[in-house]
Amino acid sequence: MPHESNPTHESLTSPVPVADREAEGLGKMFDQIAAGLYNLASMFVGEGEEGVQLVEATIATAEVSVCQDPELARSNSRLAMCRMAIEAIQKRNAESLAAPEAASGPVTCIEVDDLDAAGVSHEELERMISGPDRERVRKWLEGLSVAVRTVFVLRAVAGFSGVETAALLAELGGPKAAGWTPQGVRETFQQGLCSLASQLIHASVR
Repeated sequence: MPHESNPTHESLTSPVPVADREAEGLGKMFDQIAAGLYNLASMFVGEGEEGVQLVEATIATAEVSVCQDPELARSNSRLAMCRMAIEAIQKRNAESLAAPEAASGPVTCIEVDDLDAAGVSHEELERMISGPDRERVRKWLEGLSVAVRTVFVLRAVAGFSGVETAALLAELGGPKAAGWTPQGVRETFQQGLCSLASQLIHASVR
């Protein structure tokens, strides 16, 4: 009598094909990137359909979809998202991202443009954005002016430098945004940091 194999046993012991493992890994990577992009989009334009559309448009770009290196994919997708978000904000209101008046020196409670000056690290901010404090952070961002919110997200969340932020705003923020400079970004970011510090102090005494 021919030997009968045990398909159940074989299916349990056979290794998962390499191609399937790679596909699963890529799927998880894109899920993580998409979740991070939605958090970023919601901070720019708020929760809802517009944020979802920004994520879908970002993922659809060739620079993101064909990239298999996680860090490069995140970097490409973050830049694409920020560019699209700035354009979307400008279309809502052509003057909302107008460059500030000529720099006049520190005018806030914080005189440096570093997130740590607000009493929170980048890791802590990431946890606030994606954790149980997400709703409070969203409401705080909604209370900022459009320019301050946009600069804060570009600098503190997306991780762009003052020079990079000024260039993005000047290029994509509309005709009145052409005058953005690194110093203007610095002072605007300081306003956001001062507001964040006040928010954190308020939360700690509640």
